[in-house]
Formats: sequence, C-alpha cells, structure tokens
Amino acid sequence: MYAASDPHLLKWVHIAEADSFLRTHQRYAVTPLSAAEADVYVAQSCVVATRLGVIDLPTTVAELDDAIESHRPELVGTPAAKGAARFLLVHPPLPWSARPGYGALAGAAVALLPPWARRHLALPQLPPAERAIALPLGGAATGVIRWALQHPHEPPR
Repeated sequence: MYAASDPHLLKWVHIAEADSFLRTHQRYAVTPLSAAEADVYVAQSCVVATRLGVIDLPTTVAELDDAIESHRPELVGTPAAKGAARFLLVHPPLPWSARPGYGALAGAAVALLPPWARRHLALPQLPPAERAIALPLGGAATGVIRWALQHPHEPPR
C-alpha cells in the first residue's frame, strides 16, 4: 500500500532527486563540482530527508550510486509513470509561448536520464541527436536562465 510517509519510498525520492540535481549541475554549471565537492553536496542533501525520517542515507557520490543500484530491482515503468512522463513532455500545462524553452529543458533532462530509467518510461534513446541537439539546447536554455537571474531588470538583447 502506498504511503507518502513510507521511509523506504522517501529514501528513493531523496536519492533520485539528489542524483538528478547532481547530474544536471555537473553537465550545465559554469564550473562543475570537484569529486570532493560532489561528496559534500550529497552529504548536505541529507538534511531534509533525515528530518522527514529517512535513515541510512548516502553521504558520498559512491554511496549514492550504490543506493540507486540497490533500488533498481524494485522499479517498474507503470502505465501511470509512463503517462506522467508523456504529459510532462508532450502536453505540459503551459502557454504555447513557453513551450519552446520548456521543450529545450525537458529534452535535456531526458538526455541526462540513465538508459535503464528511460527504458522503464518508454522514452526514446537517440544518442547522436542528444549530443547534437538536446544537450546543447539544454545548455543554451540554462545559460539564458543564468543570465536572466543575474540581470533581472535588463531586457534581453
């Protein structure tokens, strides 16, 4: 039975989130974290999860990788999960004017998913197109966001 307060489920949510944020930062940050800094990030990301009751959290990147691997046998691509992915990727609840930027970020996010996760969600794997289009568009989109956050009162040129 599903319970949002289930410590095992909360652990999965935490490690998936920490892994996704770290992967994205390492790909799109101006300066990626060093190995030691990445370990500090993983350790610091445990604060909220610990307060929610999650125990035995990973505190290094290696432990995070092991935790992800240990949960993989439990993961399945349910119709609901596939439907949610399709909704977010194909029919996001956004105005049409926002969809190109969203599409660039969504495509980049899919490109950063591990192949096994994409298989579970029935998402395409097109490495040449991702390297040539999705990842560079994600970099451009994050660059625009970075610029906008640094210059909130300047109109774009």
